Amino acid sequence: MMSSGNGLGAGWILIVLAVALTGLVLTAVVIAARDRGGAAEPPAGTERTLADRFARGEIDAEEYEQRLRTLRSGRR
Repeated sequence: MMSSGNGLGAGWILIVLAVALTGLVLTAVVIAARDRGGAAEPPAGTERTLADRFARGEIDAEEYEQRLRTLRSGRR
């Protein structure tokens, strides 16, 4: 009669595969939840800082409008 050790070889492989699959599913859920939010809101005070720079004459109207559009669209 041949013995294959304690018989847990296939069992451990299945456990490892189940843990790996669970990790992949959880990672996919976290990534999907993070991406679901859409365009990010500009940080508080960012638009005010931009307006202050425009008021001080550091940037012109064209640059102010372009940067404001960029902030509001969520692109960095």
